[in-house]
Amino acid sequence: MLPGPRNLITDVPGLLVGNAQDAALKSGVSVLTAAQPFCASVSVMGGGPGTRETDLLEPDKGVEAIDALVLSGGSAFGLAAAQGVMDGLHRAGRGFAVHTARVPIVPAAILFDLLNGGDKAWTANPYPALGAAALAAAAPDFALGSAGAGTGAQTAMHKGGLGSASLVLEDGLTVGALVAVNPMGSVTTPSGRHFWAAPFEIDAEFGELGPDPARGLQPLPDSRKAAATARQGNTTIAIVATDAALSKAQCKRLAAAAQDGIARAIVPAHSPHDGDLVFAAATGTQPLVAPVFQLTQLCHAAAVCLSRAIARAVWEATPAPGDLLPTLRAELGQ
Repeated sequence: MLPGPRNLITDVPGLLVGNAQDAALKSGVSVLTAAQPFCASVSVMGGGPGTRETDLLEPDKGVEAIDALVLSGGSAFGLAAAQGVMDGLHRAGRGFAVHTARVPIVPAAILFDLLNGGDKAWTANPYPALGAAALAAAAPDFALGSAGAGTGAQTAMHKGGLGSASLVLEDGLTVGALVAVNPMGSVTTPSGRHFWAAPFEIDAEFGELGPDPARGLQPLPDSRKAAATARQGNTTIAIVATDAALSKAQCKRLAAAAQDGIARAIVPAHSPHDGDLVFAAATGTQPLVAPVFQLTQLCHAAAVCLSRAIARAVWEATPAPGDLLPTLRAELGQ
């Protein structure tokens, strides 16, 4: 398995990602969409999720395809970003057909970034406009790090961010991940100089820092994030995607397997204070010829992509005025 040409989730043909952010707000929105509706499902393993329209993604529910997925900052306020995306899709004539009406289906998930030093004293919710702007910006190439839904993200020890990665399997199927990294836990080992995801790195995509040489179980340092915010606001929200022709039930399995990517890259993960969630999307352009074997490979690749994307998010984060936490690169003197 090797990364696709961009090493982004948009290496899955047909997928587009758009970001929008507000520097003063220290928050933003990321949108994944495509020219055609796509199959999707979801896995939620955190104790405090914030979501919209995720019930429709269960295999027993009637909607078979959706128009976009939204990752947003802003806690519950950020769920309104999906309305901006929905309005833009509606203007474009997109949506689930109900006789003569069309209703865009836009599931969304949010992370908590209300205590990150940004100006949250808005009079009108800014997230619908950010969602609309992110949809308008959707393209094959997009920024990582302090962009989109990762703009104001924080980990236990360093500034978080938006990450992505891809893999092309030997049978030609493509898998990608997109993630906004804002966990209670740490993406780096107790030394603060190595990624938990180091064993999965490809081509120095997150600094080639290598695995931590310390042996055995090491105590975790006190969380800088908890100290800086006086309370914990968290969550890692992600999308994994493929061009394979998957059913909603198979997408559900892909999303569940990809949660391992969070657990391998963040310690601790899936806590009661996180809303850890993974959407899985399938464009369906590549039929499976050996479904059991290929789905197993896709699940493994999705978890690997997500671990790599998490590390890339933190590695690509950039400093900004008013940040409460340092970027990892600044702390390493890079």
